[in-house]
Amino acid sequence: MFSNDRKDLRAFYFYAWQKYQKQQPLEPLEQQIVSVIQQHPEYHKLFTSEDKFLDKDYLAEFGETNPFLHMGLHLALHEQLSTDRPTGIRDIYKKTCHKLTNQHDAEHVMMQCLAESLWEAQSQQKMPDEQTYLDKLKDLAE
Repeated sequence: MFSNDRKDLRAFYFYAWQKYQKQQPLEPLEQQIVSVIQQHPEYHKLFTSEDKFLDKDYLAEFGETNPFLHMGLHLALHEQLSTDRPTGIRDIYKKTCHKLTNQHDAEHVMMQCLAESLWEAQSQQKMPDEQTYLDKLKDLAE
């Protein structure tokens, strides 16, 4: 899964879902991917047509949401929560879940902050600012 190639990354999602559908044992990362896919039934049809979606471009200017980016942000947030990095994100998540009463909704609003932070860093060609990211997340939890 550790690749910079978009097609390879997407293929890993398809592979994990296919293994799940065949009730084959899953590696831990595959389990995480399958869990995220399960939470998004709107993407299940996508995983029946690998040839159609493996290399598809999703254009925001046409109102398209990239399901792979969306699921990747879920996975990135899960990794941050498991390591509590940046420090304090786990507590912010708990507060946000309590405020919104739904873990999935809490993840979505937190992912918005993550996506914004990544976009800002990329557009400025620098590392993401963890403190600014945490400050945005704290505002959500309050």
